[in-house]
Amino acid sequence: MPDHQVGRKTRYEPMKARELAVAEDDMCQHQPRCPDALASDCTAARVAASHPEQGWSLLCNGIVLFDDAGVLLPGGRAITPPAAALPAAA
Repeated sequence: MPDHQVGRKTRYEPMKARELAVAEDDMCQHQPRCPDALASDCTAARVAASHPEQGWSLLCNGIVLFDDAGVLLPGGRAITPPAAALPAAA
């Protein structure tokens, strides 16, 4: 069906805070389980997909971890990297 036909939704909506593409219970199958995406040690989860050429990795708890230590949570909230991880200003 072409995009210009009536009734076809063509605009993409952002995910809601707790709406995930994969249920959280199905993400991590490790024993012991990796930390939850909202846990204080959330970046300790195992890498599910690595893209070093693009500067990011997907962790099995749904977090996207960037090379600068920034984090993107499954719901879309971003966590900036700690100040110690940022390069010094010239």
